[in-house]
Amino acid sequence: MASVVFYFEVHQPHRLARYSVFDDHPWYFDDDKNGAICRKVADKCYRPATKLMLDLVKRHKGNFKLSYAITGTLLDQLEKFCPDVIELFQALAETGCCEFVGETYFHSLSFLYNKEEFRKQVDAHTARIEKLFGQTPTVFRNTELIYANELAIELSKMTDADGNKRFYGTICEGVDRILGFRSPNFVYSPPPGPDGKPLTGRDGRPFGLLLKNYRLSDDIAFRFSNKSWPEWPLTTEKFARWVNHINGNGYLCNLFMDYETFGEHQWEDTGIFGFLDKLPEAIFDVNPGHNHFNTPTEVLTRFDPVGVYDAHEYTSWADTERDLSAWRENAMQHNALDEFYRVGTLVKSRYAEAMNGEDKTQKEVAFHLLNDWRKLSTSDHFYYMCTKYWADGDVHKYFSPYDSPYDAYINFMNVLDNLKTRASSSLVTAG
Repeated sequence: MASVVFYFEVHQPHRLARYSVFDDHPWYFDDDKNGAICRKVADKCYRPATKLMLDLVKRHKGNFKLSYAITGTLLDQLEKFCPDVIELFQALAETGCCEFVGETYFHSLSFLYNKEEFRKQVDAHTARIEKLFGQTPTVFRNTELIYANELAIELSKMTDADGNKRFYGTICEGVDRILGFRSPNFVYSPPPGPDGKPLTGRDGRPFGLLLKNYRLSDDIAFRFSNKSWPEWPLTTEKFARWVNHINGNGYLCNLFMDYETFGEHQWEDTGIFGFLDKLPEAIFDVNPGHNHFNTPTEVLTRFDPVGVYDAHEYTSWADTERDLSAWRENAMQHNALDEFYRVGTLVKSRYAEAMNGEDKTQKEVAFHLLNDWRKLSTSDHFYYMCTKYWADGDVHKYFSPYDSPYDAYINFMNVLDNLKTRASSSLVTAG
């Protein structure tokens, strides 16, 4: 038996406008560019892919299941530029075959720098998912699958308003240097907590870890259209056989990838939509009655962990290193992150002061100030500053709106400096 867990990250950042040291205004974000990109990706990916997912659920009578982590930053933009896409996701939610996974609202690195801010962003994201889709997330994924034992400890302690534990477990990368000879195709657990006791999650179950099968995931996400790949062309029958080979060496096939794989990273003319359209049927047919699709919560409540996944150092799903170097590798990134969270202390102090006062105008501007700061917390801003492999025109360069990492750093710091000035001013203007 192989249970396929289809999980997609759905995210777009609030991209910054060009901002120089001579600028002195609170309009930091390029709404024209953000709107244009949101509409383009909606046309190429979000609409056709989500309509196809809906069709697959209906065609297979609820046996096809999937899950999403949709960031608050994208939900904000979809609400503004493409509200019909939210309606498509809502239609999927109503089928009962789609799970919405917890996230930080702003797709931030907050867990690494400020646990209180991390919890606030998780709470804000949970509230948004509840309001839009009628679900309370019971499985979590941190930004870019960033994970270490420390995160599992924190998540296992998080409770809802009634004092019940919130999460059954979390999604993370299956990193070879941690797994060793073991397979990612099982549920794992983190090591015991500081008290020496096993970590537990929702309903008292062992806190579980779902590990990405990066080889099979990347066959779709990165290699699908690569004609120099020995396995090209990738057919549904071939991929279904690979999934079925898991039987006997695991019971999970965790396929985790960006949603933009469909239509944006792999263009329609590559055949990616046709591949997706036929994939469930091929997986069912290759071993009738034995292969299934499940949501993360279904898997974590069905299977117990088989062993410990001991991540002392932080891992992610980025690059070949699968560490934090995509965001914290060079001096620019470290400086930007350290200064950003220092400014955050000032911004939050100003916000608390305004909320405790009676001046409605100052409350409004303090809200805008905090919201601007949180939009800047999105990990993409620091990813754009990465210098790894830049000259080779790799994925970092593909995603960046800047001419160079140095340009990204200068622009971000110019904005941050103005935000700091606003937070320090006795008369703050709204953005």
